Amino acid sequence: MNIVFFGTPEFAVESLDAIVKAGFDVVAAVTMPDKPAGRGHRMYQSPVKEYAVANGIKLLQPVRLKDPGFLDELRALGADLFVVIAFRMLPEAVWQMPPKGTFNLHASLLPRYRGAAPINWAVMNGDTETGVTTFFLKHEIDTGDIISQERVEILPSDNVEDVHDRLMHLGARLTVNTVRAIADGTVTTIPQERMLTSGETPTPAPKIFKETCRIDWNRPARQIHNHVRGLSPYPCAWTELFRNGSDTPVATLKIQATGHTGHKSCAPAGTVIAGNGTLEIVCGDGQTLEICRLQPSGKRPMEAAEFLRGARLEGDYTCR
Repeated sequence: MNIVFFGTPEFAVESLDAIVKAGFDVVAAVTMPDKPAGRGHRMYQSPVKEYAVANGIKLLQPVRLKDPGFLDELRALGADLFVVIAFRMLPEAVWQMPPKGTFNLHASLLPRYRGAAPINWAVMNGDTETGVTTFFLKHEIDTGDIISQERVEILPSDNVEDVHDRLMHLGARLTVNTVRAIADGTVTTIPQERMLTSGETPTPAPKIFKETCRIDWNRPARQIHNHVRGLSPYPCAWTELFRNGSDTPVATLKIQATGHTGHKSCAPAGTVIAGNGTLEIVCGDGQTLEICRLQPSGKRPMEAAEFLRGARLEGDYTCR
């Protein structure tokens, strides 16, 4: 069975490699065009492109997925199946092309967490379980009939990188199993609506923006801890540090790791408690959250104790 693979990041490469090693014929890989990135504006090549080039797989990098030239080239490949993982939304002219359909691997247990950032939101919301889903594409994003799912535990110590890596390997296995079922003609599907209990609705997982990452210290400590976990190590939760009585921030801090202290405080939410090499912030429920690792603006990541040695916080401070 001939396959065209659509994907961009490392998460997709794991499945592409698994398909190739399983003996299926990947006749082309489709990925994003190269683009300048970083301070030097060097041209960035996606991990899928790097894998395709290293393994002699035909590469397509269309700017527009509806471009007639791209559609003609895609059609000429005569692929039986398209596999899509962490790629742009495909137009109908593309996903309806192969005779055996187009399926997507999504990093959640659909219909839970439809959208661009399912892993982040699962951790940010304090879920104890997540997984991967394969489903056939249809018009509305992440709504197609489910082919198969695999579940995995989210550990209390996990950040989003830990869960990402676990799902990446689990997803590769599920992708190969799904390709085999389609090739064998044994695939079955179930509409997502049947996965919902009475009164339940699909859970959105929208794209993460800068303001999404800002910490609201009025929230309970547990929720803020999960917020940090779900954004670490990237794009990272952040807050601004103010000297009391001033509206000008002393520093912007990316918070990479926090820990529960069990301490209580009557101080207002956001109050900074620093001393003996520890940095704690009062949360909305009166509990304090220890800042274990952070990155001040313009500096490298560091442990809180190192930050305190350099910052020499004198007086009263607040985070907001």
